[in-house]
Amino acid sequence: MPTRTTQFRFLCGYVYIYFFAQAMSISLLAVWLGQTLKLSGTEAGIVFAANAFAAMCSQPIYGFVSDRVGTRRNILWTVAALVALSGLFFPFLYAPLLKTNILLGAVVGGLYLGITFNAGSYAIESYVDRIGRRDGFEYSRVRLWGSLGFASAAAFSGRIYNVDPGINFALASLAGGVMLALLAVTRGGPAEPGVRGKEGVKLADAFALLRMPGFWRFMVFVLGVTNLYLVFDQQFSRYFASLFPDPKTGVAMFGYLNSAQIFLEAGGLFLAPLLVRRIGAKNGLLLAGSIMLVRIGGSGLAVGPVSISAMKLLHSVELPILAVSLFRYIAHHFDNRLASTVYMVGVSFGHSIGIFALSSLAGIGYDRIGFSATYLILAGLGLVFLVLSAVFLLPTPAETPGEQATPLAEPAK
Repeated sequence: MPTRTTQFRFLCGYVYIYFFAQAMSISLLAVWLGQTLKLSGTEAGIVFAANAFAAMCSQPIYGFVSDRVGTRRNILWTVAALVALSGLFFPFLYAPLLKTNILLGAVVGGLYLGITFNAGSYAIESYVDRIGRRDGFEYSRVRLWGSLGFASAAAFSGRIYNVDPGINFALASLAGGVMLALLAVTRGGPAEPGVRGKEGVKLADAFALLRMPGFWRFMVFVLGVTNLYLVFDQQFSRYFASLFPDPKTGVAMFGYLNSAQIFLEAGGLFLAPLLVRRIGAKNGLLLAGSIMLVRIGGSGLAVGPVSISAMKLLHSVELPILAVSLFRYIAHHFDNRLASTVYMVGVSFGHSIGIFALSSLAGIGYDRIGFSATYLILAGLGLVFLVLSAVFLLPTPAETPGEQATPLAEPAK
């Protein structure tokens, strides 16, 4: 029987490689759509909206299945197999479809990217949180390896992209093969008791979330605040590269900056639990949201590469606090059996709704009024919802050192 240390190391390696593949395949997606495929901001917005819609459809299924299968690794196998196909999908199917029929290409690409990377990342993070609660380690201690994997790829993805984007996609495929190999050589841990049968999660339990006022209080923050940074990030690489005299230099510099930011983010993920325990999960969410709005609004006011880079680096502070606070808030206020469903429906599905609704509008804004003005509008919208979140989010007490968030027996009302 594999030890807890073995499971921890396996998850660290799996998450590292997955986010390496994610960085190689989609971190420069906006640049690939604009520079290589020559899509406009509006057309790119359609593509991102399709990705979000496909993810939105798959996320509740991912969440329910995750709670049903518990600690078994079905979803890990599925995601790894899909990642391994990325080297064939992008150049040989996705690109030709987008060039000949933007709507059909957006639909096909949305299905693949939504399930593999948009929803897939949330499903993996939810699985890590479940194993962490079973084996007694922090989710963020594994997730920081995802940041290191993303940063490792981002350090040279821009330079490789300038040679041939197909190399990026081929490396992502190779990473998927390594993920499959890790799964094959590492056995799973003990099965989670009570996942199936009388005490297991039923479809009615998942739908019951929609009748809980506490769930919709949480969704005010997810829909109105965290969605905005995802929409903001979609075409940020394109805006960043445009601030340089030579677009190729801009792409390379974005890769270097992204790598530096994510290495800092990994350190933040190591330290964030200490801060969130001290201030409580609700205050952690509000703090992360505040930093997020400064980053978005500050990017709208930035006047050159240096100031826009400073705004980008704020993400390394914001994301660790946000990620840790989300899981701790869910653990405090919802039934532990439904943790994956709450995360996949509340956070992941909620993100997809917002991205689907806003991606095309943001793309139109970039084309008509420019990136800076659109960023300021996003920040203003987010401020309204941040104030509402301060009222609607349920109180979450601070924790003493070493204390774990204790799930309630029943979801909070």
